[in-house]
Amino acid sequence: MLPARRLRPALVARLSLLTSLATMVAGARFARADSAGADPWFGRDKLIHFEAAGSLAVVGYANASMLTENRAVRAGAGAALAVGAGVAKELWDLDGHGDASWRDLGWDLIGAATGTLLAAGVDWAVHRMFEPPPGRTR
Repeated sequence: MLPARRLRPALVARLSLLTSLATMVAGARFARADSAGADPWFGRDKLIHFEAAGSLAVVGYANASMLTENRAVRAGAGAALAVGAGVAKELWDLDGHGDASWRDLGWDLIGAATGTLLAAGVDWAVHRMFEPPPGRTR
């Protein structure tokens, strides 16, 4: 297994700045798209966003488990994959290929969190079944 590497503070700061700028630029367009009125919180497309983000989070977590033993890194990889895909989809929609929506992005975030927590819970349960607690041997 590869050791978990820490991100350099400068890289984290740059990524945060880039994300903030993209959010500010896109904010007005999202607000305009949402004010159109035909974007219910519980529409069929919201379920698709939730399921897609949850699935991507589980897949990202599972793939990261092949590279590291660190559960936090696995969870971060799963969440990053799901959220990144959701943001990319909404940016694609903003470019005129669909209807951008903060509500869609909200359901992407909820799905990403659910998928990440589900994968982490399954990982924890499986390891608990097959590994004895510290201090005990089989």
